[in-house]
Order: sequence, then C-alpha cells, then structure tokens
Amino acid sequence: MLEVKNLDITINERFLVKDLTFTLQQNDKLAVIGEEGNGKSTLLKVLAGKGDYATISGSINYHRHTVGYLPQSIDSSDNNKSVFDYLFIDTHDYYNKVNDLYKHLNSLCIDENILNQNITTLSGGEKVKIGILKLLLKDYDILLLDEPTNDLDIETLKWLEELIRTINKPLMYVSHDETLLANTANAILHLEQIQKKTACRYTLSKTDYDTYINKRLKAIDRQIQISQSEKRDFKKKQAKLNQIMQKVEYQQNTISRGDPHTAAVLKKKMHSLKSQERKMNNAELTSMPDLEERINFSFEQAVIPKNKIIIDLDIPELKVGDKLLAKNIKLNIKGKQHLCIIGKNGVGKSTLIKLIYENLKDRTDILVGYMPQNYNDIFEKYVYVADFICPNKNKDDLTKAKTYLGNMKFTREEMNGQIKDLSNGTKAKLFLIKFVLNKYNVLILDEPTRNVSPLSNPVIRKALADYTGTIISVSHDRKYIAEVIDSLYVLNENGLKKEM
Repeated sequence: MLEVKNLDITINERFLVKDLTFTLQQNDKLAVIGEEGNGKSTLLKVLAGKGDYATISGSINYHRHTVGYLPQSIDSSDNNKSVFDYLFIDTHDYYNKVNDLYKHLNSLCIDENILNQNITTLSGGEKVKIGILKLLLKDYDILLLDEPTNDLDIETLKWLEELIRTINKPLMYVSHDETLLANTANAILHLEQIQKKTACRYTLSKTDYDTYINKRLKAIDRQIQISQSEKRDFKKKQAKLNQIMQKVEYQQNTISRGDPHTAAVLKKKMHSLKSQERKMNNAELTSMPDLEERINFSFEQAVIPKNKIIIDLDIPELKVGDKLLAKNIKLNIKGKQHLCIIGKNGVGKSTLIKLIYENLKDRTDILVGYMPQNYNDIFEKYVYVADFICPNKNKDDLTKAKTYLGNMKFTREEMNGQIKDLSNGTKAKLFLIKFVLNKYNVLILDEPTRNVSPLSNPVIRKALADYTGTIISVSHDRKYIAEVIDSLYVLNENGLKKEM
C-alpha cells in the first residue's frame, strides 16, 4: 500500500538514507530503529510529505491511500486551540464522529472535560493521547507514528501495544520503548551511520524485534570470530613462509659457484615460494564487521551518605494554577535511593518532580542535576553545546567535555554546533554528560530514557543502575523501572502510594 523505491535523503550533503527500497503492506508493523540523529524522524516526515528541510530523490507511491502522521509534538501553532478545535475542523465533523470520539476517549482513559481545555494546559502524555485520538478519528489508510510512546502512562502504553498489534492497517513507527518494540513489531528497518558517520546503511528484516537483535548480535560475534581466526592463521602461515624463504635465500647466498644444478633448484624453489606469497597476500580475508560505534558511558563514584535525608516532603495540595492535581503528598527520600514516580497522565508527576527540584537546587550540601520533560526549560538559556556543557570555557575542562561527547558519539559538527540542531535523543545525552562532568550526587530525571534509542538505552540504564548517588525520577519505561529503580511510587489525586 506504501511503496518506496531508491529513496535518498540528505541534509547538508550528508546522507541519512541511501537507495532505500521497501513496501509497507496490510498488517505490516514496521519499527524504525537506529541511534540518535540517524534520520528516523526525518524518514517518517519525508514519507508524510513534511520533510521539506531535506533533499530527497527516489519515488514514494501511496497508491491513492490516505496517510496519517503523528509527529513527536503538537505544532506550536495549535497550542492556543481548545482540544475540541484541534480535533475537529467544524461542528458537522464532530457530529459525524461523536460515537467514535467517546469510544476512543474511554479507551484512552481521557475525561471528556478535556475537550474544553487548551492544548497548552495539557501534560506531555495528554498531548500524545490527543494526537493519537486525532489520527483515529480521521480513519487514515496508513499510519506513521513518531515516538507514540513518549510520556504515556503504563496503562496507555499497554493499550497502544494492543492497538498496534491488532489494527488492520499498514503501520510504520519510531519508538525507543524496547518492551513495546518486542511486543508489537513484525518487521524492522534499522538505520545506521557508519565509517565515523561519513556513510549510511540500512537493514530491512521481516522479523520481530528480539529475533532481529539476537540474530544481529550472533552474526556480528560470528564474523568477529571468523575474522580473528583467519588473521591468526594468516600470520602463522606468513611467518612459516618467511622462515622458509629466509632459509632458501641464505642457501642461495652461500652456495658454491661451482654447483649450478643446486643454484637452479633453489632459484626454482624461491620462485614457487614468492608465488605462494602473492597468493596469500591477494586472498580475501573475512573483514571485521563495519559497525556503528556504540556509546561508552558511565558515572564516576557519587559521594553521598546512605542515610542522609535528601528531602522530607509534605504537600497538602499540588496545583497547576487553580487546578488541583493531587493532595496529601508525603515523601521521604534518602541518600542512595533510586526512586521512580508513576501515575496516569495529567495527575501531576512532572509538576511534582519540578517542585522537588526547586526545593533542592540551592542546597549547598548536595549537588543536584535536573533533566526536565521539556528540555527547552533548561536549554533556552544556551545557544551552543559548549555553552551548556562547559560554560566557564576552561581549556582543560573543554578538552575533558569533548572526550565525553566523543564517547557518546557526538560528531565534531555536533560538538561545535548549536543545541537547537540536535535531535531530542542527542539532547538527552547532553544532559547525562553534564551530570558526569559536574559530579552531581542527586539526579532529578523526568522520563530520562524516552528519547534515547533502544540500542543506546541498555548502556544508559546500566550507568544509572550503577550510579551511587540519589535518583528521583518519573518514568513509564518498564525496563528502566525493572533495572534501575529500588523504590516505586504511584501518584494519584489522593497522594503517593509506595508500590515497592
């Protein structure tokens, strides 16, 4: 139903996609994976007809089918609209879709009163839900979803998994949620940047996510083993041949001039040996796999006493403006605790964690790092990567910072460039590097893994799990909760309840 042939996508003369050919058919659930900045979102935008910032060649054929596209965020031009106006062009359209509307509101656990709210008043998860709702009401033939899992609560994530699994439409999506990928994808498109990001490559596999990853890792390990074995054998044969050649050469140099027969035999033997040497040198050995380099990241030892009281919170009412979100919130956090807060979208998790940061940021007995849900809350003060990562511009500190940036696979252009030009996943990595450089012993993280690729996320989770300081976080990433967290709280309108 969607046919792509020989598609090239470049930005500033750098190929993100080259000669891409595939067909998206009925019931295909094609997940696009790859590291940050590899062009996943750009590909979806191009397929949706919204990638005018990129240079494109090749053909995209929709065969007269309609295409619905879910962007990573609602366009800022819609921020001041009511949810009703965002969903419906006119009232007539509403009456045609009223039954579907309330069915989907119920499925998404959205109160109908949200229709009267402005987009700007919604939480991140609520905005994603409204975006998905808009697509479902339009009943498109083909769906393209860019990070549909961002900021969704766990209940809605499970609903979305079921929707992707069961919907009878071609569907292509980008997601960093490894659990959702494992539970939904039946085809994988892997975009890579290789040769130190000077070339691109894609792999298309008609299989599920876990099978693709496992087969890929086994194939890589096998190629490495064969390559190393062949090189060892080559060196042994080469050493043996060199020994024989040196022996023959020595005999040639020491033979008596009166023995022409032996000289002829040795000359013939040397000729044969050199022929063997040429064949050996011309033989094609199995090369080491040309892989996109993995990130390298870990925290230094964070020093903080285990029983130190970080915060003893008692909030009678949690509000946004005049809106009451929750009440009777009590929370006691100690030194080396790794804590996560979950709850339904709109209940006030980001509001609460931001309030915790405001309470802690000026403390002199702890060093606090903060990753907000909206990165621009922090980045709006900075223009260049160096401004944020090393504001004092000290030469030694800048050199150290660039080492960490390199370990996170920032290109030279990204290191020296503006923050606004980075992908969201690369921005998330920028926060993590800042945390390491500043040696924070308390981290306040709002959805820390949501923009990081499923290929980098295992490294990030291990670093956070090994972190010896305090983590206070909001997340719906099920692998993050399982691997990093030792204390889980659920926030609802009546306060916080400890789950583990």
